[in-house]
Amino acid sequence: MSLSPNPLSLRPLGDTGLQVTPLCVGGAPLGDMPETFAYSAPEDQALATVRAAFASPINFLDTAAAYGNGESERRIGIVIAEMGGLPEGFVLATKGDRDLQTGDFSGEQFKRSIEGSLQRLGLDHLQYVYIHDPEHSTFENVMGPGGPLEVLQSFKEQGVIGHIGMSGGPINMLIRYVETGLFSAVETHNRYTLINRSAGPLLDLCVKMGVAVVNAAPYGSGILAKGPDAYARYAYQDAPAEIVARTRQLAAVCQEFGVPLIAAALQFSTRDPRVTTTVVGMTKPERVQQTIDLAALPIPEELWARLDGVGYDTVDPESERFK
Repeated sequence: MSLSPNPLSLRPLGDTGLQVTPLCVGGAPLGDMPETFAYSAPEDQALATVRAAFASPINFLDTAAAYGNGESERRIGIVIAEMGGLPEGFVLATKGDRDLQTGDFSGEQFKRSIEGSLQRLGLDHLQYVYIHDPEHSTFENVMGPGGPLEVLQSFKEQGVIGHIGMSGGPINMLIRYVETGLFSAVETHNRYTLINRSAGPLLDLCVKMGVAVVNAAPYGSGILAKGPDAYARYAYQDAPAEIVARTRQLAAVCQEFGVPLIAAALQFSTRDPRVTTTVVGMTKPERVQQTIDLAALPIPEELWARLDGVGYDTVDPESERFK
């Protein structure tokens, strides 16, 4: 049997001085986004999940201004207020966002986004802030004078923001940002899973540059957690037939070894030494401990080769958009 690395041992988040667990609670579904996840998260359930996260050995929570149009941050802020502040040693990351109605990705919009996050979370300092989904803008706009990065750097100089990262989709685009050396962490999603491993070159670059890798959506937004028959969606949309078929093969191999597919999907990410932490979206309080248990479940070493043999994609689905 192969023991997964301790899912609760602290690791450095790049060069920030922050220490985070290899598991991170993902706050996107806490914002009640049925159009993205195909299910709802009632407020009382979401608040109970945040409370469970804060009470657990996991010390990292990831959200964004855009999740539920601020609803995820607002709900997290309610629990922070109940507790009189973030638990000691806890790390909360959020993201500066474009205007979801107009698409505005200007520096001024990012100023409004950060101010809104501070208000909703009830904080006067944000430990970690990513620039979110820059695929909706241009490199020149994001990095240029008066743009989002400059605005975040100004907030950092004022002590409002601790550290700045980059979070997005297309891998070639993220590589370009990481190569600037201006970001201490990069968050990728749906591109380093049992099904799609197109983020591999990004992970290699981050190791070389000392940039933390935050790998989100290890379940491909659900299909690898619930199975292709219960939830045939990958990357927040209906899964193509070939992905459904491949997931059935992965599930069959896991069944041979007596390992739940969800555990293999999670540990595929957590066992990779290039990945600093793995973000798992949660909307039920019991999921927090369940995820810790899945990350610690012993898995036979030979299972990994068998899963590799099923095959996987190495092409970023959005590679043609960002060269």
